[in-house]
Amino acid sequence: MAPIKLACLDLAGTTIGDVAMVERAFAEAIATQGIVPGTGAYARAMVHVHRSRGCSKIDVFRGIFPDNEAQAQAANLTFERSYEGAIERSGLEPVPGTVEVLDKLRGAGVKICLITGFSRSTLDRVLAALSWSDKIDLALCPEEAGRGRPMPDLVLSAVLRLGIEDVRQVAVAGDSESDMLCGRRAGASVVAGVLTGSHSRERLLNGGATHILDSIADFPGLVLGTDAPEPFASASSAR
Repeated sequence: MAPIKLACLDLAGTTIGDVAMVERAFAEAIATQGIVPGTGAYARAMVHVHRSRGCSKIDVFRGIFPDNEAQAQAANLTFERSYEGAIERSGLEPVPGTVEVLDKLRGAGVKICLITGFSRSTLDRVLAALSWSDKIDLALCPEEAGRGRPMPDLVLSAVLRLGIEDVRQVAVAGDSESDMLCGRRAGASVVAGVLTGSHSRERLLNGGATHILDSIADFPGLVLGTDAPEPFASASSAR
Protein backbone atom coordinates (compact mmCIF):
# COMPACT_ATOMS: atom_id res chain seq x y z
CA MET A 1 0.00 0.00 0.00
CA ALA A 2 1.27 3.47 -0.91
CA PRO A 3 2.00 5.80 2.03
CA ILE A 4 -1.22 7.66 2.82
CA LYS A 5 -0.97 11.43 2.45
CA LEU A 6 -4.67 12.33 2.44
CA ALA A 7 -7.64 11.03 4.42
CA CYS A 8 -11.10 11.83 3.09
CA LEU A 9 -13.59 11.29 5.90
CA ASP A 10 -17.37 11.32 5.74
CA LEU A 11 -19.34 13.32 8.32
CA ALA A 12 -22.76 11.96 9.35
CA GLY A 13 -22.49 8.41 10.68
CA THR A 14 -18.71 8.27 10.33
CA THR A 15 -17.14 11.12 12.30
CA ILE A 16 -20.29 12.60 13.87
CA GLY A 17 -23.03 10.48 15.39
CA ASP A 18 -26.09 12.27 14.05
CA VAL A 19 -27.81 9.60 11.98
CA ALA A 20 -31.10 10.00 13.87
CA MET A 21 -31.02 13.79 13.41
CA VAL A 22 -30.55 13.35 9.67
CA GLU A 23 -33.39 10.84 9.45
CA ARG A 24 -35.75 13.17 11.33
CA ALA A 25 -34.84 16.07 9.04
CA PHE A 26 -35.58 13.94 5.97
CA ALA A 27 -38.91 12.81 7.44
CA GLU A 28 -39.93 16.39 8.22
CA ALA A 29 -38.92 17.59 4.77
CA ILE A 30 -40.89 14.86 3.03
CA ALA A 31 -43.95 15.50 5.22
CA THR A 32 -44.05 19.16 4.20
CA GLN A 33 -44.57 17.96 0.63
CA GLY A 34 -47.62 15.90 1.56
CA ILE A 35 -45.94 12.54 2.09
CA VAL A 36 -46.83 11.72 5.68
CA PRO A 37 -45.98 8.84 8.04
CA GLY A 38 -48.27 5.83 7.82
CA THR A 39 -48.66 5.93 4.05
CA GLY A 40 -47.11 3.72 1.42
CA ALA A 41 -45.61 6.76 -0.27
CA TYR A 42 -43.86 7.73 2.95
CA ALA A 43 -42.45 4.21 3.41
CA ARG A 44 -41.14 4.19 -0.16
CA ALA A 45 -39.60 7.64 0.26
CA MET A 46 -37.77 6.65 3.44
CA VAL A 47 -36.46 3.48 1.78
CA HIS A 48 -35.05 5.72 -0.94
CA VAL A 49 -33.51 7.98 1.71
CA HIS A 50 -31.80 5.02 3.38
CA ARG A 51 -30.49 3.59 0.11
CA SER A 52 -29.19 7.02 -0.92
CA ARG A 53 -27.30 7.85 2.26
CA GLY A 54 -24.08 9.69 1.53
CA CYS A 55 -25.43 11.22 -1.69
CA SER A 56 -26.06 14.91 -2.24
CA LYS A 57 -29.20 15.82 -0.32
CA ILE A 58 -30.79 17.65 -3.24
CA ASP A 59 -30.18 14.59 -5.41
CA VAL A 60 -31.97 12.45 -2.80
CA PHE A 61 -35.02 14.71 -3.02
CA ARG A 62 -34.86 14.71 -6.81
CA GLY A 63 -35.11 10.94 -6.60
CA ILE A 64 -38.24 11.23 -4.45
CA PHE A 65 -39.81 13.97 -6.60
CA PRO A 66 -38.38 13.12 -10.04
CA ASP A 67 -40.83 15.19 -12.05
CA ASN A 68 -40.98 18.29 -9.86
CA GLU A 69 -37.76 20.27 -9.34
CA ALA A 70 -39.57 22.96 -7.35
CA GLN A 71 -40.87 20.36 -4.92
CA ALA A 72 -37.42 18.79 -4.57
CA GLN A 73 -35.90 22.21 -3.87
CA ALA A 74 -38.60 23.02 -1.31
CA ALA A 75 -38.05 19.73 0.49
CA ASN A 76 -34.31 20.29 0.47
CA LEU A 77 -34.74 23.74 2.02
CA THR A 78 -36.92 22.26 4.77
CA PHE A 79 -34.33 19.55 5.38
CA GLU A 80 -31.59 22.15 5.82
CA ARG A 81 -33.68 24.26 8.19
CA SER A 82 -34.70 21.23 10.23
CA TYR A 83 -31.20 19.81 10.53
CA GLU A 84 -29.55 23.15 11.25
CA GLY A 85 -32.22 23.87 13.86
CA ALA A 86 -31.48 20.54 15.53
CA ILE A 87 -27.79 21.46 15.67
CA GLU A 88 -28.63 24.76 17.35
CA ARG A 89 -30.83 23.02 19.94
CA SER A 90 -28.75 19.92 20.66
CA GLY A 91 -25.27 20.44 19.22
CA LEU A 92 -23.31 17.62 17.63
CA GLU A 93 -21.40 14.76 19.20
CA PRO A 94 -18.38 13.23 17.45
CA VAL A 95 -18.29 9.47 17.15
CA PRO A 96 -16.14 8.29 20.11
CA GLY A 97 -12.46 8.52 19.25
CA THR A 98 -12.89 10.88 16.30
CA VAL A 99 -10.97 13.82 17.76
CA GLU A 100 -8.08 11.50 18.63
CA VAL A 101 -8.19 10.14 15.07
CA LEU A 102 -7.86 13.63 13.60
CA ASP A 103 -4.95 14.43 15.91
CA LYS A 104 -3.14 11.18 15.10
CA LEU A 105 -3.50 11.65 11.36
CA ARG A 106 -2.39 15.29 11.41
CA GLY A 107 0.49 14.36 13.73
CA ALA A 108 1.65 11.80 11.16
CA GLY A 109 1.58 14.35 8.35
CA VAL A 110 -1.66 13.12 6.79
CA LYS A 111 -3.91 15.84 5.40
CA ILE A 112 -7.60 15.62 6.26
CA CYS A 113 -10.59 16.51 4.13
CA LEU A 114 -14.16 16.12 5.39
CA ILE A 115 -16.58 15.22 2.60
CA THR A 116 -20.35 15.33 2.80
CA GLY A 117 -23.64 15.37 0.96
CA PHE A 118 -24.75 18.47 2.87
CA SER A 119 -24.96 21.88 1.23
CA ARG A 120 -22.27 24.46 2.01
CA SER A 121 -24.68 26.29 4.33
CA THR A 122 -25.31 23.15 6.38
CA LEU A 123 -21.66 22.12 6.27
CA ASP A 124 -20.65 25.50 7.70
CA ARG A 125 -23.13 25.03 10.57
CA VAL A 126 -21.68 21.59 11.27
CA LEU A 127 -18.10 22.85 11.27
CA ALA A 128 -19.00 25.75 13.57
CA ALA A 129 -20.68 23.37 16.02
CA LEU A 130 -17.69 21.01 16.04
CA SER A 131 -14.92 23.64 16.25
CA TRP A 132 -12.61 21.45 14.16
CA SER A 133 -11.07 24.21 12.06
CA ASP A 134 -7.62 23.56 13.50
CA LYS A 135 -7.90 19.80 13.01
CA ILE A 136 -8.70 19.56 9.28
CA ASP A 137 -7.23 20.92 6.07
CA LEU A 138 -10.37 21.09 3.94
CA ALA A 139 -14.11 20.39 3.94
CA LEU A 140 -16.00 19.88 0.68
CA CYS A 141 -19.64 19.61 -0.34
CA PRO A 142 -21.06 18.50 -3.72
CA GLU A 143 -21.69 22.01 -5.06
CA GLU A 144 -17.95 22.74 -4.78
CA ALA A 145 -16.79 19.53 -6.45
CA GLY A 146 -19.16 19.18 -9.37
CA ARG A 147 -21.05 16.03 -8.43
CA GLY A 148 -21.76 14.36 -5.11
CA ARG A 149 -21.20 10.74 -4.15
CA PRO A 150 -21.18 8.07 -5.51
CA MET A 151 -19.27 9.97 -8.19
CA PRO A 152 -15.51 10.45 -7.47
CA ASP A 153 -15.53 14.25 -7.68
CA LEU A 154 -15.29 15.05 -3.94
CA VAL A 155 -12.20 12.91 -3.43
CA LEU A 156 -10.56 14.05 -6.66
CA SER A 157 -11.24 17.70 -5.79
CA ALA A 158 -9.52 17.16 -2.43
CA VAL A 159 -6.53 15.60 -4.22
CA LEU A 160 -6.20 18.63 -6.48
CA ARG A 161 -6.77 21.28 -3.83
CA LEU A 162 -4.38 19.75 -1.32
CA GLY A 163 -1.62 18.96 -3.81
CA ILE A 164 -1.58 15.17 -3.48
CA GLU A 165 0.65 13.61 -6.13
CA ASP A 166 -1.02 10.22 -6.54
CA VAL A 167 -4.56 9.02 -5.87
CA ARG A 168 -3.05 5.87 -4.38
CA GLN A 169 -1.91 8.06 -1.49
CA VAL A 170 -5.57 8.61 -0.52
CA ALA A 171 -7.61 6.76 2.09
CA VAL A 172 -11.39 7.16 2.30
CA ALA A 173 -13.65 6.29 5.23
CA GLY A 174 -17.43 6.34 5.29
CA ASP A 175 -20.53 4.53 6.47
CA SER A 176 -22.47 4.24 3.20
CA GLU A 177 -22.28 2.32 -0.05
CA SER A 178 -21.98 5.61 -1.94
CA ASP A 179 -18.89 6.49 0.11
CA MET A 180 -17.29 3.23 -0.97
CA LEU A 181 -18.17 3.74 -4.63
CA CYS A 182 -16.79 7.28 -4.52
CA GLY A 183 -13.49 6.13 -3.06
CA ARG A 184 -13.07 3.23 -5.46
CA ARG A 185 -13.92 5.34 -8.50
CA ALA A 186 -11.41 7.97 -7.39
CA GLY A 187 -8.64 5.35 -7.18
CA ALA A 188 -8.00 5.53 -3.43
CA SER A 189 -5.88 2.65 -2.16
CA VAL A 190 -7.87 2.38 1.09
CA VAL A 191 -11.66 2.55 1.08
CA ALA A 192 -12.76 1.74 4.61
CA GLY A 193 -16.36 1.12 5.54
CA VAL A 194 -17.29 1.87 9.14
CA LEU A 195 -20.18 0.22 10.95
CA THR A 196 -21.35 3.20 13.03
CA GLY A 197 -23.77 4.64 10.50
CA SER A 198 -26.30 3.81 7.83
CA HIS A 199 -25.29 0.74 5.87
CA SER A 200 -24.50 -2.84 6.73
CA ARG A 201 -21.25 -4.68 6.22
CA GLU A 202 -22.76 -6.31 3.13
CA ARG A 203 -23.77 -2.98 1.59
CA LEU A 204 -20.31 -1.52 2.25
CA LEU A 205 -18.62 -4.51 0.63
CA ASN A 206 -21.03 -4.26 -2.29
CA GLY A 207 -19.83 -0.70 -2.78
CA GLY A 208 -16.23 -1.88 -2.96
CA ALA A 209 -14.90 -1.46 0.58
CA THR A 210 -11.32 -2.65 0.89
CA HIS A 211 -11.63 -2.86 4.68
CA ILE A 212 -14.45 -2.93 7.24
CA LEU A 213 -13.89 -1.18 10.58
CA ASP A 214 -16.01 -1.16 13.72
CA SER A 215 -15.60 2.61 13.89
CA ILE A 216 -13.43 5.51 12.75
CA ALA A 217 -11.33 4.95 15.88
CA ASP A 218 -9.69 2.02 14.05
CA PHE A 219 -8.79 4.12 11.00
CA PRO A 220 -5.33 5.42 12.07
CA GLY A 221 -4.10 1.91 12.76
CA LEU A 222 -5.09 0.96 9.23
CA VAL A 223 -3.69 3.90 7.26
CA LEU A 224 -0.59 4.45 9.37
CA GLY A 225 0.29 0.76 9.29
CA THR A 226 0.33 0.27 13.04
CA ASP A 227 -2.54 -2.19 13.23
CA ALA A 228 -3.66 -2.85 9.68
CA PRO A 229 -6.17 -5.63 8.94
CA GLU A 230 -5.85 -7.53 5.70
CA PRO A 231 -7.84 -6.06 2.79
CA PHE A 232 -10.77 -7.95 1.34
CA ALA A 233 -9.57 -9.84 -1.69
CA SER A 234 -13.14 -10.05 -2.97
CA ALA A 235 -13.98 -6.35 -2.68
CA SER A 236 -16.13 -5.22 -5.59
CA SER A 237 -14.62 -3.21 -8.41
CA ALA A 238 -15.85 0.36 -8.85
CA ARG A 239 -19.04 0.46 -10.89
